[in-house]
Amino acid sequence: MAGQYRVRVFGKQSCDKCAVLNQRVDKLLQQAEWADFEKQYLDVETEEGLVAFAQAECINPQRIPAMLVERRNPGTGLFEPLPNRAPGRPDPVYRKCKLYQYLGVQTDYSDTGRGVLSPKVIRTCLEEARDN
Repeated sequence: MAGQYRVRVFGKQSCDKCAVLNQRVDKLLQQAEWADFEKQYLDVETEEGLVAFAQAECINPQRIPAMLVERRNPGTGLFEPLPNRAPGRPDPVYRKCKLYQYLGVQTDYSDTGRGVLSPKVIRTCLEEARDN
C-alpha cells in the first residue's frame, strides 16, 4: 500500500505559482523522512480536478494554488481530509493561508502575502498532519 498521507495540490497549467507549489511539494516529498506522504496534482481546469476541488468544499477558487492534506483510513483504504484542529486561530507561520475546515493551505494574495506558499508553510502543514 502506498503512503499513509496524501497531499492534494490544486492548480492550473498556466499558473506560475502553481508550478512553484508543485515543485516545492515534489522536492520535499523526495526526502526519505516524508516517505509516508504521496502527492496528487489536480488541474482545476479539467473535469477530474474540478470535481475534486468541489468535493474539497473549503478552498476559495480565487486562492489557487492550494493544497489539502488527507490521511488514509485503515478500515477502507480511502483518503479522508484531516480536520483543522484550530480553525480561525491566528498562526505566525500560516498567517492568512491556512484553510478553515480541513488541514491545508491556499495562496494569500492580500497585501500580507506574496502569492507563493513558502517551503516553511508546506513543511509545517505536513508536520501538523502527523500530529493530527
